[in-house]
Amino acid sequence: MKIGELAKQSGLTASRIRFYEASGLIQAVDRKANGYRDYPPEAVAILDIIASAQNAGFTLDEIRHLLPVASKGGWHHEELVEAIQHKIVEIEAMQQRLKATKAQLTTALDSIKNRPEDLSCVDRAKWVLERLHGEPIKAAAPSKARRSSTG
Repeated sequence: MKIGELAKQSGLTASRIRFYEASGLIQAVDRKANGYRDYPPEAVAILDIIASAQNAGFTLDEIRHLLPVASKGGWHHEELVEAIQHKIVEIEAMQQRLKATKAQLTTALDSIKNRPEDLSCVDRAKWVLERLHGEPIKAAAPSKARRSSTG
């Protein structure tokens, strides 16, 4: 099949397919006498695996090692299982980092929205930062400095 048809069936651009080919992710294809690439029908499935793996967070190098071995007609089962388990652990760690980041941003937003109005701009910023860093709340007296309406 020509690259245009493969692009249509896979939902990828022809340039992306050529990139995968140049990267060694899909088998080098035969060229017809007219110079057009001729891809086998299984190329659609391989491209689907590549796209799915990228969406799951695998790097192209990781994907290269996970694709079926054409000469053996299948996958390296143990390597595939180990790589997927490792990616799950990475995703769980990322979820924990995202959860912590979300909590910090939520604290920042809440602190900004609910900061005391009687503090100067500088003191308001300090007040918000104290909450972000979990520092004890200090009983701050309203500043006698000129208050800014932008603070």
